[in-house]
Amino acid sequence: MKKYLNSKLVVTSSLVLMFGLAACSDSDNDANTNTSENEGEQTGDSETMYREDGVYSIDMFSSTIEPEGEAVGGVLNYALSSDTPIAGTLNPIWSSGVPDREATDWFYGAMFTLDETYTYSNEKLTSVELNDEGNVVNIKFNEQANWHDGEPLTMDDYLYAYEIIAHPDYTGVRFTSTLRDIEGIMDYHNGDADTISGINVISDEEIEITFNDASPAIMASGLWSSPLPRHVFEQYDIAEMEEVSEVRENPIGFGPYIVDTITPGESVTYTKNEDYWDGEPKLDGVTFQVVNPSVVAQSLRSGEIDMVTFPESQFHENADLDNVKWLGRVGPSYSYVGFKLGTWDSENGMVDTDPDAKMSDVNLRKAMAMAVDWNEIGNQIYNGLRWNATSVIPPFHSFYHDDSSEGIPFDPEEAKRILDEAGYELNGDYRQTPEGEELVINYASMSGDQTNELLANQNIQAWNDIGLDVQLVDGALMEFNSFYDRVGQNGDDDPAIDIYAGAWSVGTDPDPSGIWGSDQLFNFTRYSSDELTDIFERGNSEEAVDLDYRQNVYNEFQEYFNEVVPAFPTVYRAEIVALNKRVSGYSQDNFNPNLSFHTIQLNSEEPYVHGQ
Repeated sequence: MKKYLNSKLVVTSSLVLMFGLAACSDSDNDANTNTSENEGEQTGDSETMYREDGVYSIDMFSSTIEPEGEAVGGVLNYALSSDTPIAGTLNPIWSSGVPDREATDWFYGAMFTLDETYTYSNEKLTSVELNDEGNVVNIKFNEQANWHDGEPLTMDDYLYAYEIIAHPDYTGVRFTSTLRDIEGIMDYHNGDADTISGINVISDEEIEITFNDASPAIMASGLWSSPLPRHVFEQYDIAEMEEVSEVRENPIGFGPYIVDTITPGESVTYTKNEDYWDGEPKLDGVTFQVVNPSVVAQSLRSGEIDMVTFPESQFHENADLDNVKWLGRVGPSYSYVGFKLGTWDSENGMVDTDPDAKMSDVNLRKAMAMAVDWNEIGNQIYNGLRWNATSVIPPFHSFYHDDSSEGIPFDPEEAKRILDEAGYELNGDYRQTPEGEELVINYASMSGDQTNELLANQNIQAWNDIGLDVQLVDGALMEFNSFYDRVGQNGDDDPAIDIYAGAWSVGTDPDPSGIWGSDQLFNFTRYSSDELTDIFERGNSEEAVDLDYRQNVYNEFQEYFNEVVPAFPTVYRAEIVALNKRVSGYSQDNFNPNLSFHTIQLNSEEPYVHGQ
């Protein structure tokens, strides 16, 4: 029986919910399964979590903690475990790095909530309906929300966000392929129209958006989720907005907390928004601070921080903390190694694939993909909370993730055979090119916690073991912002980089073109092909409203991607959150807006301290 997209838009299978809660439960698939013989009871308590063998399973964790005890107000100390400072772009229209995004989440607010199928629901702030033809969306406010300065949030503010993102002077990276399918938006973008014909503001409470084509992506990610206050930003030139005070120093939102103070690079403090549309927050405020991964565990032990997304690599040695409860889910992300196969054509907004790039030989790329044992790395470095990835559509999208695929297998002997057959002969310790020239492969990898250097060295050693001379660019790991600048986030590809270790967080829609499409700046590999473009077009076509059809297209994509190897996925990851035992009322589940930032509560004025 086929599954179709109806006017209520069920775009993804309910299996997504099952996977989000139960994680990797298919014990017959070792590549996508990570289990322990001594599984806990999902309480998150230290006495049920600790394992002597140091290998854990995401199945041991719950993703939700209900409110406990009496709320006492107070200030939550939230930590971002990172060695990367907050860049200070505190607006979702311009921010791109994780530190800025997380700092923004606490105060900005979002137009939409999700249901169990990871599609827009008709609850909370807005109702979203699609017409029978599948190309016109009607959005209405269910509640009245106000910006932090007291001005009402209107649909004109929502329109304004589209007008900024689609404007030719816009300096951010949010003008996605789905947004480009809005009727008239390209005429506006190209300067041929003053307005976007496909967006019609009916009233302050209602708006209608018309797309050129019906697509399953519309209700999963086709709608931008963050309005922009026109009354605040219209005084500025669009090209300068990213640097203005209302983004950098005094950012404004409509979320549960209000920005109070900013210490550049280090921290943000918030006070509660008593006028928050979904109810007054239970905390008096929040302190958001960047904490180096090397000291985050000690900060948890001492009660200095209350809440942090915790490094998987440090979990085993801290699983017995008696002042902490743990939450966990299968993360909506994956890590990968990408090969630089071209440059970015800024004039045309397209990747320019170079058939003569150093890494252009698919045999070389495939051999490198086969050389590293990612399951072993997941167990040794990440306590089993990262595991071998087989596809760049991660299991977070369980309906579309092809769990029958083994991906590119770990097989160093086969990797050597492939290189031998392709003409990469050994000349001493290392191989030379088929043309007899020296081959040095320059590898870019980010700094982070203490495991990043270990991981980079293990990768290099594995590649050395098959005869490839791989060296870190500049001989060292790169700081987060420098890394992304050099791999091409600003459109300038550093020619010193041949391969790089990246990571990608997916949205609610499985469409992979947002990172691998030929018109996407985030496609740092700069690889494109007619076959890949055709797959992406079919995956977002009107025919793909039939979910079985779309699933088949994306299975084809996963097979094709593993054949041409412009990049290869390395690990999927658990997303672990540590909470001081005085914290409750929170869920990691995207589709559980009843337990979110505004429902977090403290049941004790003082934090619990380990051993006391």
